[in-house]
Amino acid sequence: MCGRYALAWRAAQVRAYLENEHMPVYEAPNEEGDGAPRQSYNFAPGYHGIVYRADTPDWGAGPRHHKKGEGESEGQPAAEVEEGTAEPQEVRYKLQSMKWGLIPFWTKRNPDYGSMMKTINCRDDSLIENKGMWTTMKQKKRCIVLAQGFYEWLKKGKDKIPHFVKRKDGKLMCFAGLWDCVQYEGSDEKHYTYTVITTDSNKQLKFLHDRMPVILENGSEELRTWLDPNRSTWSKELQSLLKPFQGELEVYPVSKEVGKVGNNSPNFIIPVASSKNKSNIANFFAKGASKDTSKPGATAKTSKLDESGREGAQKETKETPIKAEDEDRKTVDHSGSEDNAPLPVPKEEAKQGIKRELDDVPVEESLKKAAKTSASPFKASSPPKPARKTRSATSNNTASPSKASGKVKGSQKITNFFGK
Repeated sequence: MCGRYALAWRAAQVRAYLENEHMPVYEAPNEEGDGAPRQSYNFAPGYHGIVYRADTPDWGAGPRHHKKGEGESEGQPAAEVEEGTAEPQEVRYKLQSMKWGLIPFWTKRNPDYGSMMKTINCRDDSLIENKGMWTTMKQKKRCIVLAQGFYEWLKKGKDKIPHFVKRKDGKLMCFAGLWDCVQYEGSDEKHYTYTVITTDSNKQLKFLHDRMPVILENGSEELRTWLDPNRSTWSKELQSLLKPFQGELEVYPVSKEVGKVGNNSPNFIIPVASSKNKSNIANFFAKGASKDTSKPGATAKTSKLDESGREGAQKETKETPIKAEDEDRKTVDHSGSEDNAPLPVPKEEAKQGIKRELDDVPVEESLKKAAKTSASPFKASSPPKPARKTRSATSNNTASPSKASGKVKGSQKITNFFGK
């Protein structure tokens, strides 16, 4: 965990919420344009999410002391390379739009999708020692990733049942995370990315998965310690913050439609069996039945209500799920130890080995194909069918049966009777 979560709030809503939770926001991202944060009930790796962090330079908190050449361009002024410790200044916090899937600052070229998928999570035990790719980030670039809740898939034989996990008090979840900024060779554009830190699951989630994101309490002293830019070295105190969540959580199964990247619906965070879930037809008929039985003469109106109920239910189910127009990636199951979520496949791979559907063929192209196949001289024509005479609508081309010479009783015309 965590491979999929939900955050359908706009940046302005998140900002107002955090300020109400005693988490000041000095700056927030634009809600439109390139790199704007995405609102989705099915938030997948590669999307731009909302990150809360201290307002520090791109190299992070504290002095800039890493060697040149590690993610730096030679054209940068030497004055930016500082030594020693600066005096503590007033800490400002901001919301920033970043892409999920951390890309380290020393990366020279845009990595492939598979490489990015390996850094959507960071295990807490990989941060204990001061070595490895996370060293600079954990010391200088710590952040909070905001979410309404996250998804986890419960394995039952060959089947996987998606579950949604959220705080019981309904508050936003504050995942502990790390961020970084990278600038590729030959480009002036800066790319901000992040990862979610995971730890052992608490007692509530052990049945579901053995890992869960580190969740810090909103507005708590622990959260401020985690974000403190004056702490630019890793310590046991910071490591101790990475522990299973102690508060109460709600866990329940949700629609399997959440397994496909690009599907998006508010019903994804509502329990499947809930009366509020519009995609559950059984709930719709249950409501109608309870109302009808409470009224006298309900049996006389049953057939009419059934017909209107079916039409209404069909309208409701058509609303779910809502498919995002710009996202149509396939997903693939995997047996990784960190997460059971179906992973999105890169668009290049998704195109291979997929049959072309009728809807994808333009109308003009299909008409041309039809004309070619009908006029092709190379196809063996079927043997001609034997000619068959047309049958008349008024005659069957047979002679009328010969009439009997003697008039049998009962065979005379009825007009003869009236002539007598």
